[in-house]
Amino acid sequence: MSEGTAPSLGRSAGMPSPRRGEAALRADETYALGLARAAAGALIFSFPLLMTMEMWALGAHMDRLRLAAFLVVSAGVVLGLSHFAGFRDTRTLGDDALDALAALLIGALVAAVLLVLMGLLTIHTAAREAVGMIAVQAAPAAIGAVLANKQLKARDQERSKEDRAGYLGQLFLMASGALFFAFNVAPTDEMILISFRMTPWHALALIAVSLLTLHALVFSVGFAGQEQHESQRLAFLHYSLAGYGVALLVSVYILWTFGRLDGGLSDTARAIVVLGFPAAIGAAAARLVV
Repeated sequence: MSEGTAPSLGRSAGMPSPRRGEAALRADETYALGLARAAAGALIFSFPLLMTMEMWALGAHMDRLRLAAFLVVSAGVVLGLSHFAGFRDTRTLGDDALDALAALLIGALVAAVLLVLMGLLTIHTAAREAVGMIAVQAAPAAIGAVLANKQLKARDQERSKEDRAGYLGQLFLMASGALFFAFNVAPTDEMILISFRMTPWHALALIAVSLLTLHALVFSVGFAGQEQHESQRLAFLHYSLAGYGVALLVSVYILWTFGRLDGGLSDTARAIVVLGFPAAIGAAAARLVV
């Protein structure tokens, strides 16, 4: 071995190549940009709930067991969404979990900062109330962070993960959208007032409108991202009908979380139908935008 070749071998063995270093730098920049988009998305998507008086009260006084269950479910939803719309092109469940954790932390940080800026959290706020207010606001903010990151980034990436999601994956996306939309209106008193004013005929009509709206948004009226299906009847049965069922189940869960299933059977059924309308729209929107 000549003396001239030894140093070059030492450099190649002990030092990273310039090309590898540039690739790592680009990956870090891409991830940082994704985090910035996530923060913007959390801010945009969380404002309706941050400006709602009922949400302030829920965070302060909500049953802690229900709040814990809500956070666990929300974390699972964020984890699933991060697989389809995370900050990076992830390959493993561990990468998806890291993205989900980043979204949850960003959601909590954005919620805490805004609550402080609006004077809703002060040094005099009890720790239990402060934690509850931040936690209940952080969940939808984290979902918004993931969804907005998907929508705000450049459209130069393939939709391979979404296209390979399968039937259960499509239903999960619908459930995620239903959860997000339903959560935005479920805390309000107006939602309960509407259900009280409705007759059974109104409820039946709203069921039909919700189902047809979901089907039209996803399959019929030509929006960007709509599904193409060989048979409208098959699409209605496999996706629209199933998606509306998922939206109703999500509505039941959200109403239970907020303690709004304490009335009679008729009142409860109407409340589920009313909340099922925005939940169905959310299910359709998730299929279009994710």
